[in-house]
Amino acid sequence: MSALAGYLLLQTLVYTTEPATPAPPPVTQRSSHPQGLAYFADRDAQADVDRALADAKLTGRIVVVIMGANWCHDSVGLAGWLDTPRFMDMMQDRYRLVYVDVGTPQTGKGRNLDIAKRFGIGKVRNTPLVMLLSADGKLLNSRKDAIGWRNAASRSEDDIYRYFATFTPS
Repeated sequence: MSALAGYLLLQTLVYTTEPATPAPPPVTQRSSHPQGLAYFADRDAQADVDRALADAKLTGRIVVVIMGANWCHDSVGLAGWLDTPRFMDMMQDRYRLVYVDVGTPQTGKGRNLDIAKRFGIGKVRNTPLVMLLSADGKLLNSRKDAIGWRNAASRSEDDIYRYFATFTPS
């Protein structure tokens, strides 16, 4: 008798002679990076940005425009972190968040790309693109910093938190 056949015979004897007990439920581990599907093509993104800027004038908050897409791992990763209680608590008094769907600009099927141009960023090559804006529409983070979020899902929660915690409303 082969070792495999012997093992199977032993397993059959064990399972047929012992009372059946339900298997414990599988352990589900939460991903180390939450994900949020926040980018929707049917939104009037230009109007959303305008409303956020108008709100910023009244409240003194900073407008965060995140240009991304639900197909983008880094875009949904960043949106997922920003939707956690830790980030929401820190950001609610400080920021007005606007998600803008960009489609797939890398293949020529981009959307809302004029929003990036409006704030001094000529081309959207990677997602997400994160622009921090004053109430008067001035880009508060550098252009290089704004386009440097393409690795958002690789950044730690604490690094992302520290980044947003450094900006203070005027």
